[in-house]
Amino acid sequence: MIQKIKKIANLISNMGFRYLFFRVFYTIKTKIGWQKKVFPTQPKVSEFTSLENWRNNLPPFFFYGKDISNLPKEEKEILAKTFQEIQNGVFTFFSKTKISLGKEYDWITNPLTGFQYDIHKHWSEVQDLSKEAGDIKYVWEKARFSFLYDVIRYDYHFKDDQSAYVFKEIEDFITKNPINQGPNYKCSQEISLRVLNWTFALYYYKDSPNLTEVLFQKIMHSIYWQIHHVYHNIHFSRISVRNNHAITETLLLYLSEKLFPFFPNVAKWSEKGKKWFEQEIAYQVYEDGTFLQFSMNYHRVVIQLLTWGIQLAKLNGDTFDKVVYERAQKSLDFLDACIDPVSGELPNYGSNDGALFFKLTNDDYRLYRSQLDDLRAVLNGYIYFDSKSSLWYGIQPKQKKQAALTEISEFTKGGYYIIQEGNTKTFIRCGAYKDRPYQSDNLHIDIWIDGKNVLRDNGSYQYNTSKELINYFNGSEGHNTISIDGKDQMQKGDRFIWNYWVKYAKANLTESQNKFVFKGEIKGFKHLDSNILHQRIVTKSKGLNKWIVKDIISGVENKTSFQYWHFSNEMIDKLSITSLDRNNKKLEPILEEKWYSSYYGVKEKSTRLSFESNTNMFTTKITYKK
Repeated sequence: MIQKIKKIANLISNMGFRYLFFRVFYTIKTKIGWQKKVFPTQPKVSEFTSLENWRNNLPPFFFYGKDISNLPKEEKEILAKTFQEIQNGVFTFFSKTKISLGKEYDWITNPLTGFQYDIHKHWSEVQDLSKEAGDIKYVWEKARFSFLYDVIRYDYHFKDDQSAYVFKEIEDFITKNPINQGPNYKCSQEISLRVLNWTFALYYYKDSPNLTEVLFQKIMHSIYWQIHHVYHNIHFSRISVRNNHAITETLLLYLSEKLFPFFPNVAKWSEKGKKWFEQEIAYQVYEDGTFLQFSMNYHRVVIQLLTWGIQLAKLNGDTFDKVVYERAQKSLDFLDACIDPVSGELPNYGSNDGALFFKLTNDDYRLYRSQLDDLRAVLNGYIYFDSKSSLWYGIQPKQKKQAALTEISEFTKGGYYIIQEGNTKTFIRCGAYKDRPYQSDNLHIDIWIDGKNVLRDNGSYQYNTSKELINYFNGSEGHNTISIDGKDQMQKGDRFIWNYWVKYAKANLTESQNKFVFKGEIKGFKHLDSNILHQRIVTKSKGLNKWIVKDIISGVENKTSFQYWHFSNEMIDKLSITSLDRNNKKLEPILEEKWYSSYYGVKEKSTRLSFESNTNMFTTKITYKK
């Protein structure tokens, strides 16, 4: 009982009373049926504007119809293959896994478990976490309609017309998913993405004869009530969730008047949406350009949303508060420093759900260059790479510039320290949390050599899987750091909750004639003892693929500490990792078969090398032979 009280007190201390009161009242309102009154299931059908009037008075957008200025047509085999799969009912889930849904999918069945949600239930009655149903993201994936970008790009590059297929899919969704019913109205971010993706398709196929008056009215009715849903549920994301969900939803509200000026209420929704969007960017993107979700994947989500928001504001003669542009540029600076210059990948760091909202290239999901260039083109008018995707946003980059590589980068607000020596990158995390942590991974090290992720983060696999896998992928044992008695730096709570956040972290990165030195320390493991300090010193020899990692643990006695190193099986013969304890005794390595997840829902066999000691010190030498 005492431990439970302590956890509740810690939760309040971390999240605040505003969060607690909101969650309590939100739950009460749901249980008494209040949500059913606010979110009607059979709203009255109104005609907001005619198809002819819409076509003749199109609000500003990235493009109008199929004429994408200066974009060369390239008939790539990979695009043709992807389109053919979609035509046959095979969709790419989370940017990787191919799953056959068939040509007559019902939009509410989980393809992994076979569980079918009750479409007659009000969305507030739908459980999004259920062992029987499985991961609800498998139902949401097609329903966000990101697959339309593959269809539209195929249409453009192969000089085809797939408007009949696109409108058939949209109409099928509307028919089978009544307003505010079933699982596809459970998440306002999914709703927001669906509206944005439908809008992209509407502008591209604006002149299609398959877009009839009857269908147009059906789509407009659905879009209005989806935006209505987002507006009236916005504080769940802004208070209870407060991450990329809130940025997506507030952006949609801001754009509601820009894209659909004929809808009632959108002037108010847009005005508030703009204010909230500015607030979310200012709060969620820290002053140094790092992001409160501590995830490369989710930071790219924000990059794409900023690209949409800033460019559409510009096309509509509007501007945001200067903080939006400042944090957008700072985000680019941070991710540019993190990106591996050879492979174009970023560390597989933080929560990774496979999200790539607006897929405008054939690049693999793990490649970030085009999305960074899109925002760079919108902000500055130039690009770093050979990206052409910015042309879809109506931007013709004036020039291509050379990306500057900085040897030492420190992002102290978010807690990232990076050494870039030629084609060798050392990425270290050391940060305190003022916002909700998602993984227990402080003082993790990533090493990249010649485009290969030599020492790596194991990813996050799935959000709704076995407790064992969740603890492994999210916890300290799934990262290149240490644990005490096999415990995490913070204590895992339910779902996305961590107790006893790391509130103290300090680090610096220095350079001398022959080496780079990182020194960092955190206070963690508070569920074991209140005064445990973990210090990590990383010394990188210049011109050599050689690192010395020294871990010193203080404030704890009679505990066994573990030091973990994760790498692919192909690295076994190239890596040499040896370690000494406090008494200079050589430690025996423990080699185990573990898991690695580069894409959401996919796990592959991997190798973990561990050292075990009760002396509270490891001095580890890492060398890599090409």
